Amino acid sequence: MIVYKAEGDFREGAMFLVDKPLTWTSFDVVNKIRWALKRKWGKLKVGHAGTLDPLATGLVIVCTGKWTREIEGYMGQEKEYVAEITLGATTPSFDLETEIESRYPWEHIDEAVLRKALDGFTGVFQQVPPVFSAVRIDGTRAYRQARRGNDPEMPAREVQVKEIELLEFTPPQVRLRIVCGKGTYIRALARDIGKACGSGAYLSALCRTAIGDYRIEQAHKMEELVSFFENEP
Repeated sequence: MIVYKAEGDFREGAMFLVDKPLTWTSFDVVNKIRWALKRKWGKLKVGHAGTLDPLATGLVIVCTGKWTREIEGYMGQEKEYVAEITLGATTPSFDLETEIESRYPWEHIDEAVLRKALDGFTGVFQQVPPVFSAVRIDGTRAYRQARRGNDPEMPAREVQVKEIELLEFTPPQVRLRIVCGKGTYIRALARDIGKACGSGAYLSALCRTAIGDYRIEQAHKMEELVSFFENEP
């Protein structure tokens, strides 16, 4: 079990790597860990570095005690993802949270068309975030407005994508490895890649595989962590 902990106890500080399960929110992860630690350590500050959507899996960094002060630094590090994008359709949320709303031809997209489109999404560029996101619009989270049936105007923001690697192309599915900076929405990237290919697209699966130098291979399943905390000497 790899847990990075200061001398003393979890109040002094700890950091550990979690493999977030599908359908869990990042807050579910934090609350489960907080509850597991509470039995021995009492009320304890616990936080996470970088939110993952419920339909995404993968690496979440969790900190306790005084080490929660380091969260902002972890959030600013590069992220790596493996994403599955489905061509030929769009959804309001740009992923599977909402139902397909429109369908488009995709049969014209071969590997050459796809690679040419992907070339336009590396470097620094402007990206419009999804309406179904935590971006604040007039003081309210955009997703709250979207779920009430509103359609708030989302201002573009600067993002950086360092690498896009085509891992697999089995039309209409595309699997990519993406290395990007803070604030990049992979769902929005899926939308924009679909448009660049002359079609539509949505994010059908996502796994965060790295945050800075920390990798998913080092992360632990929730049940492993809970068992570890319960048996911590």
